[in-house]
Amino acid sequence: MAPMSAPASSSSRPFLNRRLASFGTTIFAEMSALAARTGSINLGQGFPDTDGPAEIAEAAVRAIRDGRGNQYPPGPGVPELREAVAAHQRRFYGLAYDPDTEVLVTAGATEAIAAALLALLEPGDEVIALEPFYDSYAACIAMAGAVRVPLTLRAPDFRPDLDALRDAVTPRTRLLLLNTPHNPTGTVLTPAELASIAELAVERDLLVVTDEVYEHLVFEGGHTPLASLPGMRERTVTISSAGKTFSFTGWKVGWLTAPPALVSAVRSAKQYLTYVSSGPFQYAVAEALALPDAYYDGLRTGLAAKRDLLAGGLAAAGLEVFRPQGTYFITTDVSPLGETDGLAFCRALPERCGLVAIPNQVFYDDKSAGATQVRWAFCKRTEILDEAVARLGRL
Repeated sequence: MAPMSAPASSSSRPFLNRRLASFGTTIFAEMSALAARTGSINLGQGFPDTDGPAEIAEAAVRAIRDGRGNQYPPGPGVPELREAVAAHQRRFYGLAYDPDTEVLVTAGATEAIAAALLALLEPGDEVIALEPFYDSYAACIAMAGAVRVPLTLRAPDFRPDLDALRDAVTPRTRLLLLNTPHNPTGTVLTPAELASIAELAVERDLLVVTDEVYEHLVFEGGHTPLASLPGMRERTVTISSAGKTFSFTGWKVGWLTAPPALVSAVRSAKQYLTYVSSGPFQYAVAEALALPDAYYDGLRTGLAAKRDLLAGGLAAAGLEVFRPQGTYFITTDVSPLGETDGLAFCRALPERCGLVAIPNQVFYDDKSAGATQVRWAFCKRTEILDEAVARLGRL
């Protein structure tokens, strides 16, 4: 019998949906593969190189052994975690949410963002987002058929231009997508900035989705959820996750809080994405959220010291350093080294000094605004950062 040949295409149309045609392999995959291939220290992707609290890991083991979560958990999330999320919002921010109707557990914050945008947007709706934006934002907006409208944060202070934000709102604007503390710049929106954004959202009847995964990694001042401001609770979907706060990024346990009608809308999309996930880990994260204040304080203090260590090494190597107020990341400008292209700089960096970083330009629609910016992750062991600083000396 003759071998079967591949079926002839009935059309010259590309296989990939045109909404995703401009999205190739993520920069994180490219740079992490480069780190592995060259044996470089990976300061690109934002994951810790140590696990979180041992008692929380043990809680996951205990859940598995006890048969809790080994089969499909409830669609909205296990009750223990939903109750813990509600208690967390009340404990840290004085926000009251009903764990049964106003909390939804997701496969990390990334799924929460995707489900929220797919649920709340119609084709042609406009979404204003802080630029540079985390790469999944653009893809999820595109998958929803909506139009992204960037509000560019510019060096050296990376503050939002609130007049420009007001001017960007049109009759087609449906939603504001905010990220504070902000990845990659480390900017933390101030209460005054949030109040202006809230006033605009109420005035123009806009929905808001806030990505607050770095809420406990604020080194100066504090984090204020937008939902805590007047008029915002009823129009805001607040998203967070366990990965950054507890250093278990592989568990992919996220959540969102919002009024019942918004939660119901997002759940309608989420149920057709992962349906459910991370059963035993949900029970462990419920215990993690109840850790004492000393844990959260120690997390901030330890990361602030690591930020300062790496920032000093980057400055000594000749880069312009933009000191972050929060997150895992430091943004630098490489132009003082005579560089004009951050992407080319990052691709050559492993051979030059055995390090990997991320070019910020991939997070911008306005490539010129981030052309010479490079992001470095400092959520690594101190000895790794010491070695990274030593290698930076080769620049």
